[in-house]
Order: sequence, then structure tokens, then C-alpha cells
Amino acid sequence: MLRVDGPVIPEPVAAEVRWKPILIFTVLAWGFGWLTSLPLWIDPVGLASAHALWVLPITMFTPCAAAAIVVLLQLRVPVRRAVRQLGIVPLRPVGKLLRFSLGGIVVLPLVVIAGIAVAALLHLVRLDLVTFSGFAAILPEEARDLLPIGVLVLVQVMSIPIAAILNGVLAFGEEIGWRGFLLPALRPVGDWPAVLITGIVWGVWHSPIILLGYNFDRPDLSGVVLMIVGATAVGTSLGWLRIWSNSVWPAVFGHGAFNAAGGLVLLFSSAKHPPDLALAGPLGVGTWIAAAVFGTIVIACSRRFSNRWDGDRVRGCGEG
Repeated sequence: MLRVDGPVIPEPVAAEVRWKPILIFTVLAWGFGWLTSLPLWIDPVGLASAHALWVLPITMFTPCAAAAIVVLLQLRVPVRRAVRQLGIVPLRPVGKLLRFSLGGIVVLPLVVIAGIAVAALLHLVRLDLVTFSGFAAILPEEARDLLPIGVLVLVQVMSIPIAAILNGVLAFGEEIGWRGFLLPALRPVGDWPAVLITGIVWGVWHSPIILLGYNFDRPDLSGVVLMIVGATAVGTSLGWLRIWSNSVWPAVFGHGAFNAAGGLVLLFSSAKHPPDLALAGPLGVGTWIAAAVFGTIVIACSRRFSNRWDGDRVRGCGEG
């Protein structure tokens, strides 16, 4: 890692893209995704199958498996160097890593909340922030009698940071592939193109379960397109967390926090007007707009950081 007078800057980016390992990784990740989803396609009830309890978690580790095969077997990178290349280590500076990880846990739910707010302003969803009727409608009766509905909503929101850490276990399986391997491998084409291409590949990877009705209840090409755009939008936050921190962990916890916040629209919506997740869901149109605003802020920040880094005197360097 490079150290300068003041900020810590990322390690040097490779001079050119190595497309062969990227292509192998992409084919493996997509192929493994389809393979692990087969039990849901074979079962007539699809996502309602009991197999979903183990299929979906295992599927989340297919990008990690693809990255491991490419890095360890195709590129023949030694294990100690591979874990560094994938952003798993180093875990220092500890303060910086904790700040960016906390940033991921905070920013991704805020993007989801901002997306809900945008959708409400555009009349794409009806909210009920008084009686929380949408949430009350899906609660078991005994839960509704336990505490006031407002308290239950607050508990759900306050539990997001804890859920982010727990969800990080599964998110790790994805992020090692997407932001651990693919994003750094694509960075020679430019940081923004790398972030966006990674998001597109990530979105396409979801096709096997999207075509079963997952996320949007649109088991067709429109659902796949919605997923690609949504993943690309959300992927901007995760991608820049990876680039700025030079570690995969902020993206892991950010991904976990995003998954934990995914059901917020159900908490805030009106029971009389159930939300259309394609419009107001965590990967819906509202979030696209919120992510675009975040992207604008990122562009301004990245230019500011780049100017600062370019003006600093480099003292030493680490591995490339």
C-alpha cells in the first residue's frame, strides 16, 4: 500500500486489463449460479420450495468459488498473495477500515431509505408513517399484541447494524467475487467503468432466481433488466467503498446492511396500497434515483481525493 503525507492511497492499478481471467471468472460465476439454482427450477413450486433454505445461501458463495478457481488455479497466485489481492488483508490501518465499514453499514440503508422517499415523492408508493398498516398486516397477531407497532418498527430499524454484520457472512461469498476480484481486475479501464461493469455482471448473475420471480415478482426479461439496473445502481456505493478503503470488508458489511434494509419499504407502506418493488423496493426506480445522486457526490469526492493524492509526495510503495 502507498503511504503519503496525510491520507493513505490505494495500491497501484495494473497497466492493462487481463481479459482472459475476467471472462473465465464471469462464465464460472454465472454457470455456478445456474447450477446451484437447478433444484428450484426442478421443483414445481420454485422459490416456495423447501430447497430454497439451502439453495439461496449456497448460491451466494458461487462468486467466491469462481474467484478462488481463477486466482489460485488459473493465475496460480500463492494463497498469501491471493488473500491480499482479493482485499481480505491487510486489516490495517484499523481505524480506516472501521470507518469505511461503518460507512457501508450506514450509507447503504440510507440509500434504501432515500429510494423509498423518492418513490413516495413521485407517487410510486403510498406510505403509512402513522399506523404502519403495511407492516402490521404481515405481523403475526401475537407479535402485534406484544408491543405498540411504532416500537416494533423502531426495533426493526435499530437492528439493521447488527443484521448487517450477520448478513455479512453470506455477503462475503458474493463480495469476494464482485468487489474482491472483478472490480480490481477491471480498474485499468477506469474506476467508473469498472464499478459499472461489475454491477452489470452482478445483476446478470441473479437471473436464475429473478426468472423464478425473486425480488420483483416479474419472472421474465423485464425482471432481469430491473435487477441489472438495480444492482448497477447499488453497486456504485459498494464499488467505491472497495476502491477508497482498498479492502473488501466495507463492501461486505455494506452489502449485508443493504440486505438487512431491503424490507424497509414493507415497514413504511400502506396496507391498502401494497408497494410495487420494481418502483419502490430496494432495487427499484426510487433507489436508482437515490443512487444517481450518491454517484454525483462520489464523482465530486473522487475528484477531490484524486487531486489531493496527485499533489502529495509519495514516500514508499507496497506490492502492485
